[in-house]
Amino acid sequence: MQRKPGLTTSALVAVCITAPLMAVLYLADQLAGLAFVPYDFFDWIGRVLPGDIVIRAIHTIVDVITALNLGETSSTAKTIETLIALVQFFVGGVVAGTILFAVLRWLDRARRTDVLYVVGLIGGAILGLPMILISLHVNTTADAPDQVRVLWLTAAFLVWGGAITWAYLRLTRMPAAAEETVAEPSALEAISLNRRQFLVRMGTATATLTVLGAGVAYALQWQDSREYQQRIERNRAAAMPDDLPNADATLEPAPGTRPEYTPLEDHYRIDINVRPPEIDGDSWRLKIGGMVDNPMEIGIDDLRSTYSARDQYVTLACISNPVAGDLTSTTLWTGPSLRDVLADAGLQDGATHLRISAEDGFYETVALDVVNNDERVMLAYDWDHIPLLTQHGFPLRVYIPDHYGMKQPKWITEIEVMDHDEDGYWVTRGWDKEARMRATSVIDVVAADMSYEQDGQTFVPVGGIAHAGARGISKVEVSVDDGEWVEARLRQPLSETTWVIWRYDWPFQAGEHTFAVRCYEGDGTPQVEERHSTMPAGATGIHTVTRDV
Repeated sequence: MQRKPGLTTSALVAVCITAPLMAVLYLADQLAGLAFVPYDFFDWIGRVLPGDIVIRAIHTIVDVITALNLGETSSTAKTIETLIALVQFFVGGVVAGTILFAVLRWLDRARRTDVLYVVGLIGGAILGLPMILISLHVNTTADAPDQVRVLWLTAAFLVWGGAITWAYLRLTRMPAAAEETVAEPSALEAISLNRRQFLVRMGTATATLTVLGAGVAYALQWQDSREYQQRIERNRAAAMPDDLPNADATLEPAPGTRPEYTPLEDHYRIDINVRPPEIDGDSWRLKIGGMVDNPMEIGIDDLRSTYSARDQYVTLACISNPVAGDLTSTTLWTGPSLRDVLADAGLQDGATHLRISAEDGFYETVALDVVNNDERVMLAYDWDHIPLLTQHGFPLRVYIPDHYGMKQPKWITEIEVMDHDEDGYWVTRGWDKEARMRATSVIDVVAADMSYEQDGQTFVPVGGIAHAGARGISKVEVSVDDGEWVEARLRQPLSETTWVIWRYDWPFQAGEHTFAVRCYEGDGTPQVEERHSTMPAGATGIHTVTRDV
């Protein structure tokens, strides 16, 4: 007498087959650039889900990172996204495998092995076909030709379906331990034991394959990341100037204030990809078309040699950055003014907007008036005087002063000149169309351990940053325990488009105290004190910290 495997066994088999599939896909991705489908599927889900769901997911991730103090927000968020992508694909594969197992069980009447194998292969194809199409549509990191990727992924998913069928047949074709007699329970017990042994052996083998495949792939990725980081450090050391523009500023930041200039490897990164697009700089061309007299395709070397470059110290912030969040950084941008490049294309009468598209499917529009009236609108190809890092937009990104990062595409591939406006990627998902950077001020430190005495009074340095896009900061004020607002001192900024370091030396009083800070824009406009969440136009509110000093 034989019993067909039940639901639990089906799920165990699906786990044992799906896990090594993921490991092998990951290893092939690292060895031959054949695409890692779990990441592609996650990226695709993020593009097709309704905007409000995506926004809630972003808020949840940021809130969890902040509440649990899990580390720097952008890098931790990417780690969480990676884990979600892996779990999402794994669960989907297990569910699909369990369903395929059930179908095989339902069809297993004539016990024809060849027919069941055909069914298994069809099941693998049903799972694999949408994964292949999604990967071809969204993947920006694979090096292998599309035809090779299709053949590889087809084979991988067919093997997955065939492996589940093989496991099903092994489990259901095991001979009975005894004929139907009065000892039938013992026979059934023997069959069950044999199946357990098979599952244990299969689980051990697939776990070994999974660990080895994922381990080797991770080691390759780690080595690539290490070499990449070392190259960054060497290039930056050779390229950066010895002194920043405000090196002679008289005000010293309060000890513990964040670095005025963000180390390149610490600059935040927010985008719509688990992994950043990888673009071949030698073959890349920027296409400029639409309402122009002279459509252009220009390479990165031509951009460097043809147009005069400008340097601009820039503080960039993410619109999803909460009050006092860490999704804001400052670095040096280099590239030509966008209006100089557009002049060679010859804008036609009636042109009003640009649609800027990126390799990863991201896009945004900008009014031509903004470009024509501000030479700082830049096509940037360098940060820190070295080519853009892959994760930060290589080979080209745009800078538009006074706007959050969501308005400024990276990995730019095309600029279309249009006679109308369109909503950009995040605008269609519910974020503010203008996305103008909000004035904000932050307390970085209450340096009680760095207090000092002057004229018989002990002072505690308090400090942080304030910024308002390209509008500048005219004044910062600090209040302690809801007392009067006292003006802080400002350090000369790196440029008119960076944050300002402020410092207030507080007359020390022992006990627990609450410190608050507010700022004023360059023209005297006060920051918005009412607290609002980041959605849809950026966070506002007074930042406070409580310290026992």
